[in-house]
Amino acid sequence: MNDREKRRISIIGSGNWGSAIARIVGLNCRKLDYMVDEVKMWVFEEVLEDGRKLTDVINTEHENVKYLKGFKLPDNVVAEPDILKSTLNADYLVFVMPHQFLDRACAPLKGNLKPGAVGISLIKGFDLQPNGKVQLISELISQMLNIQVCCLMGANLAHEVASEKFCETTVGVYTDEQARIFKDIFETDTFRVSTVKDTHTVEVCGALKNIVACGAGFVDGLGYGDSTKAAVIRLGLIEMMRFAEHFYPGAKFTTFFESCGIADLVASCYGGRNRKVSEAVARTRKSMRELEKEMLDGQRLQGPATAAEVNVLLKERNLENDFPLFTTVHKICVAEVSPTEMLDCVLSHPDARWLKSKGFSLGVKTNGSAVRSDDA
Repeated sequence: MNDREKRRISIIGSGNWGSAIARIVGLNCRKLDYMVDEVKMWVFEEVLEDGRKLTDVINTEHENVKYLKGFKLPDNVVAEPDILKSTLNADYLVFVMPHQFLDRACAPLKGNLKPGAVGISLIKGFDLQPNGKVQLISELISQMLNIQVCCLMGANLAHEVASEKFCETTVGVYTDEQARIFKDIFETDTFRVSTVKDTHTVEVCGALKNIVACGAGFVDGLGYGDSTKAAVIRLGLIEMMRFAEHFYPGAKFTTFFESCGIADLVASCYGGRNRKVSEAVARTRKSMRELEKEMLDGQRLQGPATAAEVNVLLKERNLENDFPLFTTVHKICVAEVSPTEMLDCVLSHPDARWLKSKGFSLGVKTNGSAVRSDDA
């Protein structure tokens, strides 16, 4: 099979997660006889402190020294600062960038993609339009570029994936062919891929878990212990399931037990930057935005933004009281209430009342005082 008959893949984005996934895609494309070896990766051009361009460094040293330092990229991954050139004749487009920049970055692609191209989004969150409309990122990309868009979500921390520590992920697809191809492109011995024909639920899980991770970080910062955090995780999962059922009818219950669901939720509530920065908010009482700047070296949190976008939907439909955990996290993120409100949310959550009546503490004594994990 010559290169004209083979299929091409392009990666749009080059942060830590984009670079980690590029390592996998580059190595797998070399092995697949129906894929072109070269993998173009669109890189937002930056000039490093030593005066070199980031794309030049990636293409000569085969390492993203700014966002994934210490991990080599395969030499068939080529950094390209021109997004049109990076996607030329691509059959598959991997979208992996902060969703705040997606619209502006992808505007040049409108009407300029290969007919029949398929996208796959690794971007977690929702998009809030100026008209107040909230939509999934895959829906935004599909609408913007007139292509079908699948999604990949899971308990995947970029450095752990790059370090080849065992991880699982879930790919939401529409067809059997997409399931086969994306499994070929992304799966390795240490990165296990499962596929489900439930794309919206997979993506909803990937977005909403970041809200719950912020809640977990708040209780960590307040010192309430692992038992309280377990309650936040459980209540958060319930709200995730309710949200999918309400806004995306037809969601499959089993999808929540894939890596994109409970596994990603637990991983994010014990690791990841949403939990980490939220812990600092509760501990220092500095603002979310201030700590984001201090702790993330230019990267942005997804949890607070997603909580705000979700809150627009809930307010619009008068559902804030039906999703008290999501609502409380949003109010804390925008400094409308104190982080201590997380404790009141757990105590008063409608799904916790029957447990309280039977004497279960959820990490909190029934008189309302906090219990640390070593008291359990």
